[in-house]
Amino acid sequence: MTGRERILTALNHKEPDKLPMDCGAMRSTGISGMSYNGLKKYLGVTGGSTKMYDVMQQLCIPEEWYLERFSIDAIDLARVFADNPDDWQDWKLPDGSPALLPTWMNIVKEDDEWVCRDNDGEMLSHMPDGVTYFSQKYWPLAGKEKEDFSDLDLYMRKNAWAFMSDPLWKNADRPDFFTLLGQKAKELSRVTDRAVMMGFGGNLFENGQFLYRTDEFLVNLLIQPDNMDKMLDKLLEMHLETLEKVLDAVGNSIDIIMFGDDLGTQSAPMIDPDLYKRVFYPRHKKMFQMVKNRTDVKVFLHSCGSIKPFLPDLIDAGLDIINPVQTTAANMDPLELKREFGKDLAFWGGGVDTQHLLPNGTPEEIRADVRKNVEIFMKDGGFVFNQIHNIIMGVPPENIIAMYEEANSIRY
Repeated sequence: MTGRERILTALNHKEPDKLPMDCGAMRSTGISGMSYNGLKKYLGVTGGSTKMYDVMQQLCIPEEWYLERFSIDAIDLARVFADNPDDWQDWKLPDGSPALLPTWMNIVKEDDEWVCRDNDGEMLSHMPDGVTYFSQKYWPLAGKEKEDFSDLDLYMRKNAWAFMSDPLWKNADRPDFFTLLGQKAKELSRVTDRAVMMGFGGNLFENGQFLYRTDEFLVNLLIQPDNMDKMLDKLLEMHLETLEKVLDAVGNSIDIIMFGDDLGTQSAPMIDPDLYKRVFYPRHKKMFQMVKNRTDVKVFLHSCGSIKPFLPDLIDAGLDIINPVQTTAANMDPLELKREFGKDLAFWGGGVDTQHLLPNGTPEEIRADVRKNVEIFMKDGGFVFNQIHNIIMGVPPENIIAMYEEANSIRY
């Protein structure tokens, strides 16, 4: 089987020839630039470059040597927008190792921290010395009394996560963006035998947090429900307008489209399931169903934490794939998830604990955790192997290799 065939077979709840593998097909299944450089050094891989395509999380684009060596079956469409040398400049990661930083963001060193400022000079995010990722610094609607959201797009541009865009979405203001998007997607589909994922986002709950700050948005959902409905309706309108153009451009040249909305914490859902059902479910459904009505593309949602209570509604909304499958969170037992939702939902992730075990365990412990989780999730298909969230900085190269070797050794 090709990588694309392997992925799609699994997503259609059938067993492929071997375990489908991912690293870096979206911005929560990747690898830290520092861990990537450490792995290259350990393996004696020379040449190439460490392009930081997600500066917020300090993630790099896995190069072809990585995809081949570890039998990766899926890739991010954004990687084909990263081929212009003028878009990259030399940089040093927090550990001093070399990388390439995007030139389309205004990132500079100020005193003891790296900062990202927008075109108005507002500091949107920062990475102090001793920290290995950027954090949001500015919330455009925090403390503001606002009932007219007709200009919401202006505030969205001051959202650090949107401003610090990946190589694909940096082109969004080009007049020929959707034409270019369609051309790039069709060409990549033609030349690769791996499954292609496109990161769309479509965040609703998270964008509320990015605009207001988490505490204020959560309070607003309860004390200003009508006003938050106005804001979310405008946000949904913007998402649907863009999504329609994206789908018209790419059609079935991509295999998976990624949405994102973290709904859980380590110990519980972030909001009451009834609140999700009233506020977010119908809006998620409109986006997911637009994909279903226009294409054969699979709908993927990244949602961290303890989210089990939301899964029935997400399935009803049209969700095909859930990620990262944070089995270390409360009520996210792999056996229960597979038994209750495995016929309707594909699990993309959950392969090994990235929070504690991958950075701190032994290779033997990594192998055991991989095999334990895979044997649960792989039955009857519906599973793509990925670690739970990104490979963070400081993960020993031996552990990364052990994870992939064990996963790639497993056959149906």
